[in-house]
Amino acid sequence: MIKLRDLEYLDAIAKYRHFGKAAQACFVSQPTLSGQIMKLEQQLGLTLIERQTRNVMLTPMGEQLIVQARKVLQEAQNFELSAKALLDPLSGDLHLGLIPTLAPYLLPHIMKDLNNALPKIDFYLYEDKTQHLLEQLAQGQLDALILPWLDGMNKFERYDLFDEAFVMAAPINHEFSQKQSMHLNDLVDHKILTLEDGHCLRDQAMGYCFSAGANEDQSFRATSLETLRYMVSSNRGVTLMPELAVYGRVNDDISYIEFSSPKPSRKISLLIRSGYSRMACIREVVSTVKQSVASLGLNLY
Repeated sequence: MIKLRDLEYLDAIAKYRHFGKAAQACFVSQPTLSGQIMKLEQQLGLTLIERQTRNVMLTPMGEQLIVQARKVLQEAQNFELSAKALLDPLSGDLHLGLIPTLAPYLLPHIMKDLNNALPKIDFYLYEDKTQHLLEQLAQGQLDALILPWLDGMNKFERYDLFDEAFVMAAPINHEFSQKQSMHLNDLVDHKILTLEDGHCLRDQAMGYCFSAGANEDQSFRATSLETLRYMVSSNRGVTLMPELAVYGRVNDDISYIEFSSPKPSRKISLLIRSGYSRMACIREVVSTVKQSVASLGLNLY
């Protein structure tokens, strides 16, 4: 009979590609982990690990079986969570992932309310780019994500939280700063500062800009919204920023101009795996986040 612990060892090796690091992650000695993997290979009659002096990797057979192993480990975790949820669905750990262009601007407005609404939940927060978060959610490493909805996320269950408008950020001496409101066609032939590849905000914002006839300023790509904000305040150009990122901002040498209808925006949603067991907790998170954001008085709908 194959043990779950052996599958955990195999998963750790696949993840770290190093026996020592895998053993450390599993809280066992390296000889113990190595010996159990060898027993698993003997039991299956297959070679799962390609062992080299400085490199450890899965064989093609190992690569195929690790997919099934991770499914088994995730189902075992779901079983344990379901049992805990029967005892008290509103207690325990909740691992929540957010993207860098949302986390620092949303979390200060929702965490106090979430802690009050769910006092027996211990929130663990993770900030990463969209693709990495989706992979961790699919693998069961995270319980839920709060991020902009994109095409291709249909395999996850979705709970819409709010729509967040984009605003134009321009230096105070820029021609846009004289406008009461912006139209997308105002962007024709203008260059727009952007984030580097890998940020979903880059794709969403530039989609609006390109459709309006704007061009990307290819002389610079920022790693964060705060870097973009600095570039704008330094009179290096203009950019689109999400509304929460400019909420309450004053005296930073930047004019923030809203767009008239139709407003460019991104839909912020909560994602979970299909069949996730702790739905009472998720429903409370969704309700609380919606109420917290609504209390800000922004045009988020």
